[in-house]
Formats: sequence, structure tokens, C-alpha cells
Amino acid sequence: MKITINKTTAIPALCAAMVWLLSAPVAADVKRGENLHANNCVSCHASMVGGDGSSLYTRTDRKITSRSQLISQVNRCETTLGLGWFEEDVKAVVEFLDRNYYRF
Repeated sequence: MKITINKTTAIPALCAAMVWLLSAPVAADVKRGENLHANNCVSCHASMVGGDGSSLYTRTDRKITSRSQLISQVNRCETTLGLGWFEEDVKAVVEFLDRNYYRF
């Protein structure tokens, strides 16, 4: 029995499978970032700007204008609050904020 592979369908299917496999950890990190943000950031940000604090990210004169600034700011908040996060935690919060508000 000879097996032939149709390159026209095999390559796109392989690419789709790779994208799906690679996006799973990112989705988990975004969810973890969302949880860390909700439990550690929202109350402070809400006290600063009211509501759920998200207007801090969406205001027209926002201070964060690049991904590197976002990383620095999350690190600054984490250090100021003494949260003891690991680098992966900071990355997860940055990913959550970037996907939901900044889109750098």
C-alpha cells in the first residue's frame, strides 16, 4: 500500500496544528495574568480612577505607549506592592493587559 501526501492540504493543516499547539500556553498565561491582575491590581487602580480601574489603560493620555514601558510598569507595581511574583507572573499580566487593552 502506497501512501501519498497531498502537499496542498497537508502543509496548511500542519501549519494550523502548529498554531493551535503554540497558542495553548499563551492562552493559559493570559488567563493566569487575568487572575493575578484581578487579585492584585484592580483595587488599587479602581481607587485611582474609579470603576473597575480599566480606564487607566484606555484613557487618551495614557502613560504606557510601548510594550517595554508596560513591562517596566508592571514590574514597578509588583515591586512597590511587594507581591513576590516570578518573571512568568509579570509576563502573564503583561500579556493579559496587552491583549485586552494595549495591543502593542
